[in-house]
Amino acid sequence: MLEKNQLMIENRDTLHLKVCNIIREAILKGELKPGQRLKQSDLADAMGVSRMPIREALQKLEAEGLIKLEPHKGAVVKAIEVGDIEEIYALRTELEKMAVYQSVEHLTDEDHQQLTTLVEQMETSEDVDEFIRYNIEFHRLLMKWSSWERLNSFISTLWNGLPQQTPHILKGQKETSNVEHRSILNAVLNRDKETAANLVSNHISRTGNMLVKRLKEEGKK
Repeated sequence: MLEKNQLMIENRDTLHLKVCNIIREAILKGELKPGQRLKQSDLADAMGVSRMPIREALQKLEAEGLIKLEPHKGAVVKAIEVGDIEEIYALRTELEKMAVYQSVEHLTDEDHQQLTTLVEQMETSEDVDEFIRYNIEFHRLLMKWSSWERLNSFISTLWNGLPQQTPHILKGQKETSNVEHRSILNAVLNRDKETAANLVSNHISRTGNMLVKRLKEEGKK
């Protein structure tokens, strides 16, 4: 997971995000266990970076609810609870539906082309991390023209952590999502905002239900 010199020293603003992604993925895959203490010095040595991007990444992961920063103890990995997942996906199901409904009729021809390209890239991508990047951009672009700032802020917060990484966790998620993304795209191209919004809602709900089932099978509560 955290191999020496895994990261290249790049722009400081992007480096801490890459560090964050690596640690987050290790937590979600179970490579870093609940209750495990994360020492900044160990993480910095393992990834070949300074402590500053490690510190910034841990602060972001605490905001996402994946770790807890304890006084005099440092960062500790938190357990992922089923109730948290149910809440996140129930909220996303409704809020993103609202945002897509607002946005679809305002999407431009250029937006349509970008969405089409992203769907094609997801369908042909063989790399899971690459698929995740396209998926994030696809969903963000769908909601591009949502005008409610509070709604957009809530959605942005809910997107942190688990929603990004489900292709790593759920077997067949990429293939099923590709079918659903193609249906969403067709509704968007037809400017059918009601169908597009409902399809997005069902897409999110289905993923949440699968994730909850997976966690319960692993004995999580």
